Amino acid sequence: MSWYALQHKPAQGDRALTHLENQGITCFYPKVSVEKIRAGKRAKSREPLFPGYLFVSLEQTDPMWAKLRSTRGVIRVVGFGNRPAAIEDEILEHIKTGLDTVEEKGGIRPGESVELQDGPFEGLNAIFQAYDGEERAIVLISFMQQRQRIKVPVSALKR
Repeated sequence: MSWYALQHKPAQGDRALTHLENQGITCFYPKVSVEKIRAGKRAKSREPLFPGYLFVSLEQTDPMWAKLRSTRGVIRVVGFGNRPAAIEDEILEHIKTGLDTVEEKGGIRPGESVELQDGPFEGLNAIFQAYDGEERAIVLISFMQQRQRIKVPVSALKR
């Protein structure tokens, strides 16, 4: 079986996925965990890796091809010259492996040791406390024989 990309209607990826799976079609809808600032608070959610697209696995001779376009939430099968464009299995396996790696690593967790790579405290070891917005972090450093909380750019941190 080969994999093919389907374009779904805006904000209807989960709906299309449910209806395709109810028809017995093997689907892959990769999502990643993201943290966003909403109303001044950090919130986690899962968003599609490829917004607007999901993948299905079908044989060229499968009668389900006729039902794909009429499935709720689906717009079209991605193709060229009125022929569906097949995606190699290796590409999707690579995406799945990458998603697993991202899920394992995640972000920096509170209490984790980091090294400051930039700024006036460059080279100092610190303990990560929390994110402060999307581009800054709060860390604890030992300075003048006391623990000090400072805010630094996230890009200045190294695990």
